[in-house]
Amino acid sequence: MKVDYHIHLEEGPYSFRFVDQTIQAMEKYYVIQAPRHTEEWLKQAMDKMQQRLEKGDYSKWWLDLYLEEALRKGLKEVGIVDHLYRFQEMRDYFITFLDVDSQEIGNEQKEWLDKVMVRSIDDFIRLIQREKEEWAKKGVTLKLGIEADYFEGGEQQLEAFLSKYPFDYVIGSVHFYQGWGFDNPQLQHLFEQYDLKGLYAGHFETVKKAVKSGLFDFIGHLDNMKVFNYRPAEQELIPIYRDVAQTLVKHDVATEVNPGLFYRYPVQEMCPSLTFMKVLIEEGVKFTTSSDSHYPNDIGIYNDAIRTMLVENGIDEVATFNQRIRSMKAINVKNQV
Repeated sequence: MKVDYHIHLEEGPYSFRFVDQTIQAMEKYYVIQAPRHTEEWLKQAMDKMQQRLEKGDYSKWWLDLYLEEALRKGLKEVGIVDHLYRFQEMRDYFITFLDVDSQEIGNEQKEWLDKVMVRSIDDFIRLIQREKEEWAKKGVTLKLGIEADYFEGGEQQLEAFLSKYPFDYVIGSVHFYQGWGFDNPQLQHLFEQYDLKGLYAGHFETVKKAVKSGLFDFIGHLDNMKVFNYRPAEQELIPIYRDVAQTLVKHDVATEVNPGLFYRYPVQEMCPSLTFMKVLIEEGVKFTTSSDSHYPNDIGIYNDAIRTMLVENGIDEVATFNQRIRSMKAINVKNQV
């Protein structure tokens, strides 16, 4: 079974980098009849970008490119998610737990939230639910997911929100440490203020609390704190890794193999690291596979390599989800399906 359960349709902030990456993605599907970087190429590219902005990320036109790529790569189940911090309905939740007040990072994080929190969850759910039947006709099962940030103390508020919607699965994520968005490039200098081993220990305590909350079907990118390559010697983390793995097993929560940091961030390593993955496998943790893509051309990226790696380490099943119920399905690397 070839699945990708961690796919995004868009994410701000809306910089020139966003424009460049969007155009590069669309060039995979729409031929521009001009040599690259000529004036005519730029005009045609910007026309296509204007179409993308007018139709928006929650459009059938944009989602159809994801279906085209899924078919090209032989994916059988595809889960579309969005970050919880994209939805205006969750503003109070994030304002409560993010540092938006301190002199050091408060303004930066409030501005970031204003730039990315531009969608309504109802529009997202309506699109995915509506398109499930068409995807099924093409032989691909489309799943409705959500990537939900966990904050200690916010469990009841988050549970009340999630219970309103027909998600097939919920990814638990930890992107913040004591109100600091540690994967924000503008704030990475804060790593220098911490003892790294203590920082990682504190981060993984939060991850364990997310696991124990019962709110999530799997935990995303377990060791994403390494995003900018600030990390202690990994051997020092093995006891912490084992504690996290045992917590996942005890509470029957899965995780993912996520290549997002490998192809999009300075650390250039998948989540979990090979060392962490071996500990997770030893403890019997269940895995699903993902891409953490934010553009259609990246869905399913490295999926074959990830599945091969799992099989070589004794994992022959992958976790899939439907209406919050997990089922394990054979990976079948030999047939690449």
